[in-house]
Amino acid sequence: MQNDEKQIRMLVATWMAATQAGDVDTLLSLMAEDAVFLAPGRPPMRKSEFEAAAKAGRAPPPFDGTSDIEEIKVLGDWAFMRTRLTVVATPADGSPPTELAGHTLTILRKDGGKWLLARDANLLSPVQRQRT
Repeated sequence: MQNDEKQIRMLVATWMAATQAGDVDTLLSLMAEDAVFLAPGRPPMRKSEFEAAAKAGRAPPPFDGTSDIEEIKVLGDWAFMRTRLTVVATPADGSPPTELAGHTLTILRKDGGKWLLARDANLLSPVQRQRT
C-alpha cells in the first residue's frame, strides 16, 4: 500500500476517533482552511461554521460508527475517497438513538506533506429497521 494511502486511512481513523471523543480541535486540524461539507437538504457548511457550531454546543450528539473505505485514488497532491459510513447517534437527553448509513465522497488535499479533508459530500440517510 502506498504511503499516501496509508496516511489517508490514518486520517479517517483519527477522524472517527476524534468525532467519537468530541475532540473538536483534532477534527479542525484534519481540515483544510477552505473545507466544505455537503449534505442533502442543507446548505454547504464551511470549516468556520463547523467550528462555530461545535464550540457553541451545537455539534452532533455522541455517536458510534464505522467508516469502510471502498476506494482511494491519489492524483498528485489531490485524492478522492469513497466510503460506506454508518453512524448511530445517541442524544444526551435520553431520546432514542438515530442510525444513519450511506456513502460519502471526500476530496483530500496534501498541504505541507499532510493530507487534509477539503470537500466532503455526505449521503447518509436514516436506517429503517423492520419491526418484528
